[in-house]
Amino acid sequence: MSVDKAFREMVRNEIESQLKPLRDLVSRLEAGTADLDRLRNVAEQLAPLASAVGPLFGVAGGSRGGGAAAPARRGPGRPARAASAPAAVSSGGKKRGRKPAAEGGARECAIKGCGKPSRTKGYCAAHYQKLRMLEKTNRRPSNWEDYAAPSSVDDIKLPRGRAAAKALAEAKNAG
Repeated sequence: MSVDKAFREMVRNEIESQLKPLRDLVSRLEAGTADLDRLRNVAEQLAPLASAVGPLFGVAGGSRGGGAAAPARRGPGRPARAASAPAAVSSGGKKRGRKPAAEGGARECAIKGCGKPSRTKGYCAAHYQKLRMLEKTNRRPSNWEDYAAPSSVDDIKLPRGRAAAKALAEAKNAG
């Protein structure tokens, strides 16, 4: 038992020696926090005086507790918006995004029953990815044409799991 007790004492002493700098740092931080609290109290006591005297020297009133509303907080890296500048109004120039279908923009996906707007070659993003995968594995159905009319192509259900692996192996061996 004495070896066990000696070992525990040795571990305890080692931990104490390793934690001593950390304890010293925590005590200094606590002392600094007390100083900050005192400084905050002084600032709160001087706030009414600053808001009363500030306009005499061209300084706006305090925005903390005063009646003036604080400006909206903005994210990092965003420039400050001028108070007199109106909201941006688009006047000409290139507009981002897709045109509405009425103006000759995006139309429906070529797959029957999909209804999503087409993105590439007449298919929505999901069905275009399916088309690419079918082309890559030489399994593209003949009715899956590029730029097919909206809602004109029947969707196919692809095998999954072990059946998919067999189908891919057959396609690889055939082509």
